[in-house]
Amino acid sequence: MITGAHTILYSSNPEADRAFLQNVLQLNHVDVGHGWLIFGLPPSEIAVHPADTSSHPELYLLCDNIESFVRQMKEAKISCEPVQHQRWGHVTYLTLPGGGRLGVYEPVHPRPEPMK
Repeated sequence: MITGAHTILYSSNPEADRAFLQNVLQLNHVDVGHGWLIFGLPPSEIAVHPADTSSHPELYLLCDNIESFVRQMKEAKISCEPVQHQRWGHVTYLTLPGGGRLGVYEPVHPRPEPMK
């Protein structure tokens, strides 16, 4: 039934954020015309967390080693917030060139098998 997920990042500087995804994170992409890039992502997962009210979705990218990720971002002159060690993983946030905030974490919880 479901074959994938399409995530949208809204940006005040989409060209800079696309360049970050393409050149720094090195995500595969296709150009669907006029420089509009659609990026491929590795397998993903979705979770539902309790809250007092329903809210907007959040996006976190996953990595295998948060400390290595933070070092790579520093080399690319991308600032990351200090790593927080949570019971579910090690998380940092970075600011995209367009000003958006993006979470990245190294999960320590079990991961589901990707859908086929």
